[in-house]
Amino acid sequence: MKKPRPASPKVTARDVAKARAFVKEHGIVLQSGRGPVPSFAAFVAGEPIRGSWWAHPAAHRIFALAEAVIDSGDVLVCRLVAGKVTYVHRRLWPALVKLAPRFDREQLAKSWSEHTPTGAHVAKRLAYPRWVPAETKAAAARLTSEQAEAALAAIL
Repeated sequence: MKKPRPASPKVTARDVAKARAFVKEHGIVLQSGRGPVPSFAAFVAGEPIRGSWWAHPAAHRIFALAEAVIDSGDVLVCRLVAGKVTYVHRRLWPALVKLAPRFDREQLAKSWSEHTPTGAHVAKRLAYPRWVPAETKAAAARLTSEQAEAALAAIL
């Protein structure tokens, strides 16, 4: 007999605002795991997570808040840090574009998941620089390399 699925967690507007503020404050965070930048999953769970975050009791809450942050339009989801799913806040996009030649293009590809009519998830990608808005390109052109390096110091 299958275990019943847990009810979707109650995620308030305040919870979403805190999650968005966490990503904005840090600029670059890992979806989960360990690395040179904070973990979004650990932030939501309130503790370090060992193993897969999907096995953690807060998994549904982590997922709901991650979706809300991603859907905000202020976050690029890519594999910037060590090939792991990484959230980059919009405020750092100009620095990322300025220093793009230092990264593998695959690290800078935008990724997301879409639901099919059958309910399955399909991974999608948009190559760099196709996802970069014109205003981000203009802001990157105004940055010096030193300013961009300072902004991305945690991952350089």
